[in-house]
Amino acid sequence: MTERVLPLVVRIERAAPPRRTDALEAAATAVPRLLDHAENADEWGEEIAEWQDGRIRKVVRRARGAEWRRALALPGITVTVRTAEVRVHPPVPLDDWPRDLARLQVSGTDLADDAVPPEPDPDDVVLWVNPRLTMTAGKAMAQAGHGAQFAWWGAGEADRAAWRGRGFAVRVRTAGPDRWDALAGSGLPVVRDAGFTEIEPGSATVVADAPWLRAGVPEV
Repeated sequence: MTERVLPLVVRIERAAPPRRTDALEAAATAVPRLLDHAENADEWGEEIAEWQDGRIRKVVRRARGAEWRRALALPGITVTVRTAEVRVHPPVPLDDWPRDLARLQVSGTDLADDAVPPEPDPDDVVLWVNPRLTMTAGKAMAQAGHGAQFAWWGAGEADRAAWRGRGFAVRVRTAGPDRWDALAGSGLPVVRDAGFTEIEPGSATVVADAPWLRAGVPEV
């Protein structure tokens, strides 16, 4: 079986970089959109099956100008969330990326917010980020993508249909320490990082929260 990785490309123009939360939410939204497209359009099925049988690795790279236009020319889906644009591509072999993606940089994804994001609504799909970890935006985008994939796996047909009707929108928020401790111990899905970059292996990075994931989970 071919080991595959999911490429996510975030557009970061020098003059107008996206807000951090917007980039995280675009990356997270891109994952269920790709999975839904593959399931309903009968496209990229083999690549996604091989990828999901492995470690569901995701790598975020940045692009601007001509780099971004070349990324748009490759198969994939573009997601726009407010100031952020993210292109998700079907999974590629770990050691055989398309040239126009392989040449993109991983570093340089240090993004910031200019305001505190609002509290999410109870019906939102929310990915809660561990407040005790320091991650670049690129690393956090990959972790948010994992969390969105957990939400997708846990959703039934009716849940997915309702989520699809909202464009697979996702909220990404950093939890306060007390809220994080409650969420991490609640029984909701927890993303644990493999430790390839930035943080220690096994670190809990994101808790996935959605109405259908809360069945049987104590209120937090």
